[in-house]
Amino acid sequence: MTSRPSADIDQIWQALVALVMDTRGDWRRNASAATGLPFSRVRALRRVAKGPMTLRELAEAMSCDAPAATVAVNDLEERGLVVRTADAGDRRVKIVTLTAEGKRAMKALQRVTERTPEVLAALPARDVAELRRIFEPLTRVKR
Repeated sequence: MTSRPSADIDQIWQALVALVMDTRGDWRRNASAATGLPFSRVRALRRVAKGPMTLRELAEAMSCDAPAATVAVNDLEERGLVVRTADAGDRRVKIVTLTAEGKRAMKALQRVTERTPEVLAALPARDVAELRRIFEPLTRVKR
């Protein structure tokens, strides 16, 4: 059993979350422009691009409720980016999969680059190396 993180680690986490959330606006706007989709649909499309998933799995991956995931899938389906099919084992369950057009939208999205926030870009090389040392093992954690 693991113990509760210290207040220090909580503060570090909050700073990381704030840094990411506060600096992704340009990327979000560029992602929407590249795909022609509202960002909420980009979020859904990115998750489905990882592989076919049920509506329930998509809702969980997007941290939203099932009706919100259904609205997103309805819109993506109307745009020809995903297709919804019945699960072979349980016809009540719907599986969402990218279409060829959805794959093209994902390729356009992959061309959108994200700039490193200035506060990180300005770090000395030794600090960057230390961040790499700390974060590299964390990237191997299954989410």
